[in-house]
Amino acid sequence: MNLLIAMIAPFFWGTTYAVAQFTLPDWPPLALACLRALPAGLLLLALKPTWPKQSQWLPLLFLGAVNIAIFFCLIFLMAQTLPSALAAIGMVSIPVFAMLLAFFAYKTAPSKVQVVASIIMIIAALLLFNPNQISINPIGILALFAAISCMLTGSTFAKKMYGSIHWWTILVWQLILGGLCLLPIAFIQAYFNPEAYQSMLNVDLKSLLGIGWIVILNTALAYGVFFWVLQKITITEMSFAGIANPVAGILMGAVLVGEQFSLFQYNLMLIMIVGSLLPQIVAAIRKTAFFRHRVKKQM
Repeated sequence: MNLLIAMIAPFFWGTTYAVAQFTLPDWPPLALACLRALPAGLLLLALKPTWPKQSQWLPLLFLGAVNIAIFFCLIFLMAQTLPSALAAIGMVSIPVFAMLLAFFAYKTAPSKVQVVASIIMIIAALLLFNPNQISINPIGILALFAAISCMLTGSTFAKKMYGSIHWWTILVWQLILGGLCLLPIAFIQAYFNPEAYQSMLNVDLKSLLGIGWIVILNTALAYGVFFWVLQKITITEMSFAGIANPVAGILMGAVLVGEQFSLFQYNLMLIMIVGSLLPQIVAAIRKTAFFRHRVKKQM
């Protein structure tokens, strides 16, 4: 159940490109990055005010820089230099990186089920996106691996902070501080390239709906769910929930942009989702079998 809840966050994150392309097509990436972070953090702060202690500012600033400012910049760099298919394949590989991190950093070996599930998801992604037809940009590849590193580093660091800082404080102030880190960079870009920001002056109903989606659902809700559930599952388990990201991107692309896929491709998406849930399904089956065995012994 926790993994299903965890999939809410990457699902909404996966809608970012389609929603932004449909409702805010000409807005600068840095402006969108600021829009995702700062207003959402201020909204959550208004819902439940919280203020960090003096000793907590530095780790929160680090988390905001890694998890929000740098990560968001890398995401938009990927959007400019890589096709969405390759980015989706990269998202599918996150569980592999998470298991490697757990093995080398914490000496925690992955289970056989997790290894099998990772292989299933990667093979399904390769079949779904046909990488032989994808042009590879070295800068985009570096941005992809850097983004994965930021996600795993930020998630691991945030999980360690739970013992000393409340998860709500972490959630709120990483968004605010991350947004504040991006704000001066966006102002510098606007100063040297003001034409790029002229599109932001023309706000209509569609753009307002896009802003509402990105701020409220894509960021405030998604990050709230992410940081709440992160305290209940491992980083590796959380990484398997990331499969909802490319699936959501594909579905939203079909709805908003009009992209169409074959029945075979939709079946591959289903296989990817089942693969992401496989470790939890096997664990639940084993737990049920163990419980029934104990009940029979007691009888």
